[in-house]
Amino acid sequence: MASIHLDNISVDILVFDASSRSLKNRVLEAATGGQIRPREGNGKLSVRAIDGLTLDLPHGSRLGLVGHNGAGKSTILRVIAGIYEPTGGSMRVEGDVAAMFDIGFGMDLDASGWENIILRGMLLGYTRKEIEARSEEIGALTGLGDFLDMPMRTYSAGMSTRLAFAVSTSITPEILLVDEGIGAGDAAFLEQARQRLNRFIGDAGILVMASHSEDLIKEWCDTGLWMEHGKMRGYGPIDEVLEAYTRSRD
Repeated sequence: MASIHLDNISVDILVFDASSRSLKNRVLEAATGGQIRPREGNGKLSVRAIDGLTLDLPHGSRLGLVGHNGAGKSTILRVIAGIYEPTGGSMRVEGDVAAMFDIGFGMDLDASGWENIILRGMLLGYTRKEIEARSEEIGALTGLGDFLDMPMRTYSAGMSTRLAFAVSTSITPEILLVDEGIGAGDAAFLEQARQRLNRFIGDAGILVMASHSEDLIKEWCDTGLWMEHGKMRGYGPIDEVLEAYTRSRD
């Protein structure tokens, strides 16, 4: 069964050359709420994005991450996904991970929609034969019709998101990581996407979601983790965590 164990993990993001004012400004903007720390050497900075987080999520967990921008929510998702490696502490993740953020990762702008279905599917762990068997179903979900024969660089942002969303929700995940703002496009597709996402989330062994939408968090999560400046500020039943977080902003 799927499980996630984070034991006192910390994540430091090193900025190799922060000597210019413009780069420093970008770092500060990107890490709002994180802990900016000077490093040895002129102009060196690091961001303590996560500071001593311990978390134990067994199979069946539905965890919602709340907090202001830069609090560490997205960093937690990327640690679990294996994109960021902790600089302190230890972690163990058991189960295949499906990440619903950067869902366009691995897409080739010069390849057709059909070709990108194959490429993205193989990145998600399908064999070529497996993803080819699902390609017609995935293509139908996108609603892109003849555009699937066109290079992806001819797509609008909404069309690209439709394609990426359709492929990303074609697997049955053991661990599902969701960062808000999927932004799938027009109203008709959004309703179709929501229904598919509901089934997708229902099938997941573990769900970890970051969102600023209390309604979305309440709909899909029963436990909340409130992050602030890279540290855990609150953890428990989702209604209690959201209430405490809301009071802190008043």
